[in-house]
Amino acid sequence: MSSLDRASPMPLWAQIAADLRARIAADEFRARFPTDMELVQHYGVSRHTVREALRQLGSSGVLERQRGRGTVLAPQPTLEQPMRAFYSLAESIEAQGLAEHSDVLLFEPRFDAAAAARLSLAADAPLTYIERLRFAGDEPLALDCSWLPETLGNLLHPGALSSGSLYEQLARLAGVRVTGGSERISAALPDARLRSLLRLPRSAAALRIERTAVAADRPVEYRISTVRGDRYAFVADWGLGRG
Repeated sequence: MSSLDRASPMPLWAQIAADLRARIAADEFRARFPTDMELVQHYGVSRHTVREALRQLGSSGVLERQRGRGTVLAPQPTLEQPMRAFYSLAESIEAQGLAEHSDVLLFEPRFDAAAAARLSLAADAPLTYIERLRFAGDEPLALDCSWLPETLGNLLHPGALSSGSLYEQLARLAGVRVTGGSERISAALPDARLRSLLRLPRSAAALRIERTAVAADRPVEYRISTVRGDRYAFVADWGLGRG
């Protein structure tokens, strides 16, 4: 039997829903999702409590009730990013009908010789490091790790980065407009912290996106993003060529 904190102000159904979310993220129910009675026995609660937890997970798009099959994991949409001009993850999420927001995990001064080189700065140049966990709806989609010249980072603040694009804030608060950049996309093997933050199933891969953004000819951001490979895909449309 799973231990629930019956003295907690959090209702039992909410504790069960949170535990089920964690177990789903750990890929525990790949073969099948438990029946209501199996969950009743596992958590030692009433069937009504279990059904309320499942109802909440259903309303948030995690589970589906299907006639003849019981409760199953809901298929999660894959966000498609066209490979064309410079793009914004926030805009891509909203364009596909999902709410976006970010948790700012770190916002601090740093020295990083490798990042400084990407920004065409001296190795000992002071930088601002920003770490944001990006969400599509209620699900984490990407972890963005950004380095900016300290002169620009000092004009930003964490509260302004809880939604929308970093580049919107650079334009609004620093008067700097990103005009282009370059990216390198490769496969990634996330460590335990990254996998936990992204709620990435053990069976799922991730993408690493390394970006340098420029304003005119001046590098203004170096970023490494780790994106869930089970929820995000790049799409290219090709014209007729010579093969």
